[in-house]
Amino acid sequence: MERYRYTDHDLARILPTPDKTLGLPGALPDHRDAFDRDRARVLHSAALRRLADKTQVVGPGSGDTPRTRLTHSLEVAQISRGIGKTLGVDPDLADLAGLTHDIGHPPYGHNGENALNEVAASCGGFEGNAQTLRILVRLEPKVLGPGHDGAETSYGLNLTRASLDAACKYPWGPVAADGSRRRKYSCYAEDLPVLDWIRDGAPEGRKCLEAQVMDWSDDVAYSVHDVEDGVLSGRISLNVLWDLVELANLAEKGARAFGGDPAELIEAADRLRAMPPVVRAADFQGSLADLVALKGLTSELVSRFVTAAVTATRARHEREHDAGVGLGRFAADLVVPAEAQAEVTLLKSLAVLYVMDEKQHLARQDRQRDRIFRVSHYLATGAPGSLDQIYRMWWQEADSDAARLRVVVDQVASLTESRLERLDRAASAISAAWG
Repeated sequence: MERYRYTDHDLARILPTPDKTLGLPGALPDHRDAFDRDRARVLHSAALRRLADKTQVVGPGSGDTPRTRLTHSLEVAQISRGIGKTLGVDPDLADLAGLTHDIGHPPYGHNGENALNEVAASCGGFEGNAQTLRILVRLEPKVLGPGHDGAETSYGLNLTRASLDAACKYPWGPVAADGSRRRKYSCYAEDLPVLDWIRDGAPEGRKCLEAQVMDWSDDVAYSVHDVEDGVLSGRISLNVLWDLVELANLAEKGARAFGGDPAELIEAADRLRAMPPVVRAADFQGSLADLVALKGLTSELVSRFVTAAVTATRARHEREHDAGVGLGRFAADLVVPAEAQAEVTLLKSLAVLYVMDEKQHLARQDRQRDRIFRVSHYLATGAPGSLDQIYRMWWQEADSDAARLRVVVDQVASLTESRLERLDRAASAISAAWG
């Protein structure tokens, strides 16, 4: 497949990057291209490493083979790379989009995101996707350069325009043109100038193909792997697909949570029931043969959903344009067949109904939110001394209470779950000592 031809505009960085200086005399030059370098910057970042101690569905300490935000991101990156390579997207760029897609998530996943959104109410709220961009362009310490006022400022990882755009699942700010507040967005109000630079020349409100590939890869990985984990843990039985009463409940709940028509989800269940690997996995007891069969089902489903999108996308493009050309940026939109979308939605619904809505899980979430509230209060009341050094500097530079609260939120969002829990114990001990 011919590779899509990215332009100099796509490859531009906010701050020009100098060549490496410490090569041995006579060493061959570094021939990596821009996206290879960008992917390496993300892969070596502290923000990515911290995802190893952040919840995917259940906590990092649950079970012997947990899926964390990091392992999930690696899986999304692999799926994204495969889809992108087949379409003609630069594979390193597609991979990077998958690696970055959850890098802004705080401790405790979406539960932590909701808690931090409450904490940050007076400084514009919290959104994991907007935090991702903030990390990439400001918070991750990699590149310094002159700011608008001439003072030295952080440019984060200083990625290319195309890489930053690929990481934006929702390439707009928090407020719509009609003044309404958006629920999902990839940029806080204070970071809009950077988003304007990223989106220079892009069609208004349209996600680039690389971001669309990342988004579908996330859905595929989430739906298939979370069901696999649920079966392994005993929380999910695929026999529900044969229980028509329970299946109707599942379809209704899935349609409310993720969109779609309950009737389409019932039809998706009909198709899944007809698949021999699903029938085999429904009888899971934990034997070696069962484990192999379950892993085989996971592989088959990922392939089914990947090839469905790739085939539909290339078919639509080749009906309207030249066949065989590489696709990328705004040359095409990803096409996901309705059948594949419904099957993915049904599988995601299984995780919601049988894992996330467990009473024990819900009680754990209450404790997690309380922990985030206490630690946020502890850091805010003790600032700047309570903050890590890098955030202390930003807190001292802030020119308003809202800006200082944003710095506190940035630090809380960056914490691993283990560190958050240590800080919570420290905060509780101090509170008890003061009576």
